[in-house]
Amino acid sequence: MARTKEFDPDAALRAALELFWQRGYEATSMSDLVEHLGVGRASIYATFGNKRELYLKALARYEQGLLPDLLADLSRPGPALPGVRALVRRYAAEASADDSRLHGCFVTNTAAELAAHDAVAARRVERNWDQLETVLHSALARARAEGDLPAGRDPLALARMLLVLLQGMRVVGKASPDPARMRDAAEAALALLD
Repeated sequence: MARTKEFDPDAALRAALELFWQRGYEATSMSDLVEHLGVGRASIYATFGNKRELYLKALARYEQGLLPDLLADLSRPGPALPGVRALVRRYAAEASADDSRLHGCFVTNTAAELAAHDAVAARRVERNWDQLETVLHSALARARAEGDLPAGRDPLALARMLLVLLQGMRVVGKASPDPARMRDAAEAALALLD
């Protein structure tokens, strides 16, 4: 007779995500995971695989909440440009807010820590950034069609610039509590949309 799991895999995955997000991949040991999840090592391996596989599953869980929110924010009826502006300002505020500043963005953290030597992690980061770029590009193309973005502005180039800005905010925000730095950078970038 097969044994039933004595823990909630979804709750354990959320707990692993929290721990990896707080500490990073390298600084999180299997012992840390066992303690934080309250699940035995053998059960972690049987359910999620090794530490790297668990990390990648946690990354996938994190990504599930990102794109739908961005699509909803940038696909609302009405003018598109205010949604882009609001998104950039939200990133600036979050990057300097104490509760999220120290953790940064899990995708950005993965890029900084793993992408250079883990091809799977690099592809996942790239896929996430491609999706963000596509959402921004679509919104900016819509803004140009609506006449809110000058005809001479390239929506794809602007989307790429904003992608790099948003990811950079996440990195700088981890080390700098200065909200003026983020706000000034955001406003200077948004001025390019006029």
